[in-house]
Amino acid sequence: MKNILKVAAATLLLFSGTSCSDFLDEDLKKELAPDNTYTSTYGFQVGVNGLYGWARSEFNTWGGGTASLSQACPYEAFQVATDILYTGHKDGSLLPFENLSYTSSTTFVENYWKWSYGLIANVNELLTYADKNENWNAPTDKVGFQAEARFFRAYAYRYLVYLYGDVPYVETIEGQFRIDFTRTPKAEVLGHIIDDLKFAAENLPENPDNVEAGKLTKWPALHLLSEMYLLTGEYAKSEEAAQQVINSGYFQLMTTRFGAQKDLPGDPFSDMFIEYNQNRTSGNKEAIWVMQLEYNTTGGGGKYEDWTKRAWVPKYWNETGFTLCDSLGGRGLAQIVPFKWWIDTDNFYANSDIRNSKYNIKRTWYYNNPETPELLGKEAPVTESTWSKCTIYPVITKFFYGKTDDSPSYEGNNKDRMKFRLAETYLLLAEARIRQNNANGAAEAINVVRKRAGAPDIAASQATMDFLLDERIRELVGEELRRLTLVRTGKLVERTKKYNSYSNQIDEHHALWPIPQTIIDSNTGADFPQNPGY
Repeated sequence: MKNILKVAAATLLLFSGTSCSDFLDEDLKKELAPDNTYTSTYGFQVGVNGLYGWARSEFNTWGGGTASLSQACPYEAFQVATDILYTGHKDGSLLPFENLSYTSSTTFVENYWKWSYGLIANVNELLTYADKNENWNAPTDKVGFQAEARFFRAYAYRYLVYLYGDVPYVETIEGQFRIDFTRTPKAEVLGHIIDDLKFAAENLPENPDNVEAGKLTKWPALHLLSEMYLLTGEYAKSEEAAQQVINSGYFQLMTTRFGAQKDLPGDPFSDMFIEYNQNRTSGNKEAIWVMQLEYNTTGGGGKYEDWTKRAWVPKYWNETGFTLCDSLGGRGLAQIVPFKWWIDTDNFYANSDIRNSKYNIKRTWYYNNPETPELLGKEAPVTESTWSKCTIYPVITKFFYGKTDDSPSYEGNNKDRMKFRLAETYLLLAEARIRQNNANGAAEAINVVRKRAGAPDIAASQATMDFLLDERIRELVGEELRRLTLVRTGKLVERTKKYNSYSNQIDEHHALWPIPQTIIDSNTGADFPQNPGY
């Protein structure tokens, strides 16, 4: 436990040279250590930059960023054993999460604990030194850095309470070796998360046009606060926080074409997922917080930061008549494959819904390999065989992107990632209203999102939690961590059993992961019980 709470400190500062955007670039002048770094505004900027870098590695593959996530498919572990998809590639690190055979020693069970507490340790260190430091360039520097840090502490504890339930709450540097940690009740941890987010919202910048791309403002804090109030059952407060974001005047659902390919075929929804279109500088006023992951760019992500592209893109290149192509997403691995019930049925999307357009769901494939001239340019049929082989099937195009100057076999991500966007804020608002039995208000919020998509309005009688979860698929599939959404809404078991034959042995204890066994074994000074069922 001591290692979890302390070992990250040096790594934090090492991240600072390769963090999120131009505002994170630093000219490091001397050896990085807390005592000689946290002595000025400049030093605290270095430290905060490291928090962005650490957070950015939440889906890191093979340990290219932090050493904590050292296998493929961390992102996918939050998607399988839900209602939306199954494991296609049958990756060994992912299968235990689909067949629910993971244990307290499974890699991601351990590594998300380590990743979360590593981020928390870095935050606590920065906050401790901020209270000691008196050398600031401006009177607002201290509280500004504290606000950013406390957002990231809340962000880390969000993972912990979703995944493990009751977890130790630590808000100071652990100076002495301890083996007597106890599990803080989830409700108490959530209270601390809310306190951190309220502080962040009160002290982060307000105008997103006055900060550089990727940098936090008060609105991501309020968006996340709305979600956390849903977890605590404070639904009126959740509604209020969501409305503050919606009514801020800074954000809008994108209804007209914009960005890098606005004059090419497409629609406003597909524009948001084209490379270079995630930040406000592109004209995207829907994104509330964008994690800077653009590959091979100063301040961007590395090749191992995010392999979501490879997860969603089919193995089309393994089918006769195809060759690797950047416009088809490069070398996809089909690590996850969508269920037919939502992506291949006539009634899930309205005919007019642009989220179902050919720009957003690819259903028609054409052979592209000049070495098979008899097939070149002809349509490749989607069959049971191509679907079962994970080569050709309908798939969302949110992760179809590639740089033409990169090899199509390139493994990793190429673009920044919208973490929070306004459409989800509206759906959080709808969730809060459903919980308050306000069906009219919930339908109103959902219909704002549907109107942008060109889908018909729903009536109040249709505004149920299941409809909302379906709408979140239409709007947010691939972006949201589906497991977390289903756990929050209490629908994980019900909907997984209904739609997922690969994971239909799921029961209520699977709503939490087990506590890592290494934590239990090392905490010999106090009782540290395992989660039920493990």
